[in-house]
Amino acid sequence: MNAHATDPAAFIEWFRAAAPYIHAFRGKTFVIAFGGDTLLRDDFVDLIHDVNLLNAIGVRLVLVHGVRPQVEKRLQQRGIESQFTKGLRVTDSDALACVFDAVGSVRIEIETLLSLGLPNTPMAGAEIRVASGNYVIAQPAGVVGGIDTQFTGQVRKINDHAIRERVADGDIVLISPLGYSPTGEVFNLTLEEVATATAIAIQADKLIYLLDGGDTIDGKGERIDQLTAAEAQKITRSLPDGDMKLYLPHAARASKGGVPRVHLICANIEGALLMELFTHGGVGTMVTKESVDSVRPATIDDVGGILQLIEPLEADGTLVRRSRERLEQEIEQFIVNEYDGRLVGCVALYPFADETSGEMACLAVDPEYRDGGRGEALLDAALKQAKKDGLKQLFVLTTRTTHWFIERGFNLATPDDLPAARKEMYNWQRRSKVLARAL
Repeated sequence: MNAHATDPAAFIEWFRAAAPYIHAFRGKTFVIAFGGDTLLRDDFVDLIHDVNLLNAIGVRLVLVHGVRPQVEKRLQQRGIESQFTKGLRVTDSDALACVFDAVGSVRIEIETLLSLGLPNTPMAGAEIRVASGNYVIAQPAGVVGGIDTQFTGQVRKINDHAIRERVADGDIVLISPLGYSPTGEVFNLTLEEVATATAIAIQADKLIYLLDGGDTIDGKGERIDQLTAAEAQKITRSLPDGDMKLYLPHAARASKGGVPRVHLICANIEGALLMELFTHGGVGTMVTKESVDSVRPATIDDVGGILQLIEPLEADGTLVRRSRERLEQEIEQFIVNEYDGRLVGCVALYPFADETSGEMACLAVDPEYRDGGRGEALLDAALKQAKKDGLKQLFVLTTRTTHWFIERGFNLATPDDLPAARKEMYNWQRRSKVLARAL
């Protein structure tokens, strides 16, 4: 039985949490790139179902597919040995015939799956139109590493106007790794170059690479959550072999070329596409031109987000209740941590200038983000601001997190050590611990 059927509350919570993304994605353009290995997976139809869902909520979609394993199979069947130079396939006339055969077969398979409309399936009632065509203009790759690559090409231009027209009409555009030249020749291209060039040309809102091999991890085996384009270029060499190492430079190029968000997700994760797009933390790696993670002074527009952060902690007694009115009055005392447009942490600093000390209060981090060092980042920001304001000491009052502050340089104190103005407001019934740190 479906888990959501036995736990309606979990389903309702998930569905409500997805609503902001549905609103945000409607009318946006996504380019989704996947290799030929993805088509060979038993769960490839699940990806098609997820593509159908995105189409249903109004996302404009461009799919770019690869055919590497399909081409290899046809070459082997014909007894033709594969040739490569510097990682690039050498495409002679015999190999090009195999590419044509593979592309035609794969394109028909994808179009067939997108046309499904069986009852009691995620595709029930779907009427998806697929548009394929000569959207990619190519030129020869030429001589690479001293070897003529013949019918291997590189992207010269993308017919972005035609693609925009098709997706605006509600069609899903399907692009194969082939390029056409004004001289009437056809060239074999790489999936990653076609996807990147297309996303840049049509000014896509997202470019998504599905990884057939390997995962979104670094050389130490730790997941890479988010990178800037510059960081992506730096770490590529240290990555283990696999699609992450292959696609990451292209992700950086797309990001620098104007694509706001580039995502790399592992195809081995069930529902990876939806998990990446419709959950706050995602399951893959996101590449952006600049960091989407910032610690900054709060503004009046942040009041609602701060309230959402602190209300659960007020309810369980961790924080003292603050009204919206009070927050609006004190907003200049707050520092917030914003991640990809969402407030995930906050802290307040109240200076007592007469005694050159200040109180750090209302430190809160969204539960989904508490393992990312955000509490420390907010603490550091408060310390820097306190020093900038000329304060000599910072103190906190807490009932639950005494050890956390001690581990970060605070020492136990008493209410008598508080500034006179703050001591008068001390709540003896709450009996908060007082901790202080010299600056």
